[in-house]
Order: sequence, then C-alpha cells, then structure tokens
Amino acid sequence: MQLQAVILDIDGTLTLSNDAHAQAWVEAFAAYGYDVPFEKVRPLIGMGGDKVIPKMVSELSDEEGDGKKIAQRRKELIINRFSPELSPTPGSRDLLLKMQKEGLRLIIATSATTEELSGLLKAAQVDDLLDQAQAATSSDAEASKPEPDIVEAALSKLQMEASQTVMLADTPYDIEAAGKCGVPVIAFRCGGFDDASLANAAEIYDHPADLLAHYDDSLLGKKELVAR
Repeated sequence: MQLQAVILDIDGTLTLSNDAHAQAWVEAFAAYGYDVPFEKVRPLIGMGGDKVIPKMVSELSDEEGDGKKIAQRRKELIINRFSPELSPTPGSRDLLLKMQKEGLRLIIATSATTEELSGLLKAAQVDDLLDQAQAATSSDAEASKPEPDIVEAALSKLQMEASQTVMLADTPYDIEAAGKCGVPVIAFRCGGFDDASLANAAEIYDHPADLLAHYDDSLLGKKELVAR
C-alpha cells in the first residue's frame, strides 16, 4: 500500500517537552497536597491525564474533585510557564518540510488539549506548517493513549485507512495506540524512552534529524507499506 499521510505526535517527538510535562504534574499534585515524585510520573508521560492521575493517586479522577483541579493546574503550568521555554527536537522542522515536499499529508494526534497545542507547536517552531484546526487532540478522544481513540480520530479526519499512514512518536503508549489501529510507528529516542520500551516500533531513530539523514531508507522514503 502506498504511503499517503503521516500522523504526528507532538510532545517528545517535535518538541523536547516530556520532562516539562512530568515537572508540571509534580507541581500540580503538590499544589493540592499530594507528594508525587518526578521519577514516578516521568515514565508515564505520553499517557493522557485521565490515565496519569489515578495511577499516581488511586482515589483521584480527572473528572471531579482534587483530580480535576490537578489536571487544570497542570494545563495552566504547561501553557503559561513551560511552553515558552521549550525547544524543538533536532531536525523537526526540516523533517516536516521534507515530508510536505514529498507530498505527504500531515496531521497531529496528541494527548494534549487544544489550548496547549498552540504553545507546543510554537515551541517546536512548526506552527506555520501544521493545521491546528484539523488536529486530533484530547477533546476528540473518550480515552487517551495507550487507547487508540486519538489515532482513530486522526485517521477519520484524514479519511484514510491505517495501511496508508505512518505515525511519528516517542513513547510506548503512542506505539500501543497506533498498533491497535494497525498504524506502524517510527519512534524517536529523544522522548527519553529506551529501545526496549520502543521495541514494537517499525523503526527507531535518535530524533527527527536522524530520520531525515536516513530518509530514503526509511518507511517514509520507501513509501511502500506492508499490510498489517
């Protein structure tokens, strides 16, 4: 099947934001009296807040009470404090320009909220290359990654089959979500996960610049996907 489109994760994939997200969770929990160590929450980055909050404090939910307040506080921290300080992953803009030049359609699939997305794309220095109005975000999904909802929403917006797409991502939760939809993943190590965690990806590169350097030999360059 011919590759037609690329589904893009943002955090850890196009912008170096995973540590910032973990720190935002630590501070948001602390604001309501909960001691959540950075080392405990960092491995969960890539999941949405609906998953992270009860994994950290089992009696909390992002839909009510302290859990809902913590989720809101985390979002405010990302938008107002952390996003303006973030950097792009190496080569992220150049890779997107290359994919567009090759005629590939690009769509965002992220556990971030619509409100967070604008700042994250500016931090990645790609806000002029991607259509935020077409992005699949947390508001398009009943459940966040590793559930497949956000990837399914991206496929629906593209009006394409999974066999025509590849996803660029950086966490095992992205790989699991995409896998449930039959979408192969090209994973990046720059999100902070090791190769064992990313083992179910079709390909693994250090960062977008590494993929760009090996573009012709990658799934993107070959453009021929094996049916899954």
